[in-house]
Amino acid sequence: MEPILLRTTEENKDQRLDAFLASGLDGLTRSQAARLIESGAVTANGKTVSKSYKIVCGEEISVMLPAPEPVEAVPQDIPLDVVYEDADVIVVNKPSGMVVHPAPGHPNGTLVNALLYHCAGSLSGVGGALRPGIVHRIDRDTSGLIIAAKNDAAHQFLSAQLADHTLARTYECIVVGSLREERGTVDAPIARHPSDRKRMAVAAGGREAVTHWEVLARYSGYTHLRCRLETGRTHQIRVHMAYLGHPILGDTVYGAKKEVAGLTGQCLHAVGLRFIHPRTHESVELSCPLPEEFIRMLEKLAKKS
Repeated sequence: MEPILLRTTEENKDQRLDAFLASGLDGLTRSQAARLIESGAVTANGKTVSKSYKIVCGEEISVMLPAPEPVEAVPQDIPLDVVYEDADVIVVNKPSGMVVHPAPGHPNGTLVNALLYHCAGSLSGVGGALRPGIVHRIDRDTSGLIIAAKNDAAHQFLSAQLADHTLARTYECIVVGSLREERGTVDAPIARHPSDRKRMAVAAGGREAVTHWEVLARYSGYTHLRCRLETGRTHQIRVHMAYLGHPILGDTVYGAKKEVAGLTGQCLHAVGLRFIHPRTHESVELSCPLPEEFIRMLEKLAKKS
């Protein structure tokens, strides 16, 4: 197993090593980071150090993670908001806070667990044992429409649409600040952040990422947008909006670190989905309403404007 290499920056200077690792490695707690350091699995510029070691700018931190414990996806009776379903596909309005598939730190309570129960195990195997049926993903703290395939043929057909950008996904979000134009396009490549593996970043050499946006409403200090994905990179809309200087309201990773009262995640909702049906080859267009907390936030902003 290859070590994970992290490069420290000026913003990490004087941070404790255990805290740095907990913030930079997804699913790793500070106590777990401390145990890794104490076991000698972490080095700074090739030297073992203590958990209280203070970070220096420009260091290379090497982390050798233990082999992950096996995680198995099992059916769980979790209520689902099903928007569309037939013998080939199922489309669900996922709530904010639900993880899409099992992973270390989230072994159950996921959308996959719920789908396995709801579909009685009838999901495609293309995604493997932990991601049966999953064609695309949306973040845990993002709500809205997500499609899953019930058989391998449907999965492959939908995946091809995802690859050639014909599977259309539309989002609505509230961003901080006021964009000058009424509409625009962000065409900026996205890659893993060099020092924080929980984050993505606009970076030269990253994967192509294109987001089209338009203004739906303007409020004092905030803007309600509709975004259409041309590509589907991890955290794409969140990264692109932050890149423009207008992070999504409630996004504590790419925006303000403080949580927003009344929000369980970021104000980002997958409101629309359009695809060609794998069996009938007819166009299917679906939508779902905004979550109640999103609507309440719009009402609150309207009263203040």
